[in-house]
Amino acid sequence: MSSSLSAYLIDPKAARALVGSGDEQLLDIIRERFGDQLAHDDDWFSSEIADGAPSAYEALRAVVHGGPFDAEKQYSFQYGYAYKRLCSLTGSFLDNSCFSPFRGDWLEMVDEGLRALRITAVSVAELGYYDGLPEQLPRYDLPRCGEWTHEECLAALEQFERTKAEGHAPPLDREVVDAVMDVIGWLRHAAARPGFGVVGFVS
Repeated sequence: MSSSLSAYLIDPKAARALVGSGDEQLLDIIRERFGDQLAHDDDWFSSEIADGAPSAYEALRAVVHGGPFDAEKQYSFQYGYAYKRLCSLTGSFLDNSCFSPFRGDWLEMVDEGLRALRITAVSVAELGYYDGLPEQLPRYDLPRCGEWTHEECLAALEQFERTKAEGHAPPLDREVVDAVMDVIGWLRHAAARPGFGVVGFVS
């Protein structure tokens, strides 16, 4: 079974602040402009919704209002995907061509490539950690979420530039090099936007 890492350029603090914000205007905009996406997701999870899971919009509304959530946590995945939707609609999607789809320990392999280049301030695998969702949200297996702060992105980019200036070029597989360069692109986008970092989701 394959997975996918989706990454967004966004201020992580601003993203977390959307949870419990009560922003009705944002909800109205999403329902009016992205109703087709909500309907598509409802079709995808139609059997779960028939069994009692919240619809995509109901989950989105619960996240924005800080609840109420499914008391049994049986359908908590919907709230994780709702948070992902908020990040996708208020942030900018980052190229994930090297991360969608992926199998096995690919994220760890890319981290090894980053470490070989002496980049330790960020970890791609951390974007797939279970506990990266805002603390108000109930947990489920998927989606998993992680984030890099603006400061971490700056530090990682500085480490890369230092490695490049020193001419340190360890032998890496071509696929790992391509993925690392995607990550460097993410870091450069974040560095160019004060306060912005990366929020990632694995599903």
